[in-house]
Amino acid sequence: MPGTARHDDLADRLDAIAEELSDLALDVLRRAVDRGDAARPAEEKRLSQARRAVEKAAHLLRTGDRPADE
Repeated sequence: MPGTARHDDLADRLDAIAEELSDLALDVLRRAVDRGDAARPAEEKRLSQARRAVEKAAHLLRTGDRPADE
């Protein structure tokens, strides 16, 4: 099925984006710790939420168009 390969390719690209978002979130947390901040930074919360959304999209692309018996 030609669409499946394209979906998998896009899902792989989304995985890479999710990894980048994770790295950015960790950088934000490190800077907050270095500054001595006590609270979780709002920017890190947004980055983590975006990462989860991208991971969900990748998962949906990998599983959404396949027959239930696979």
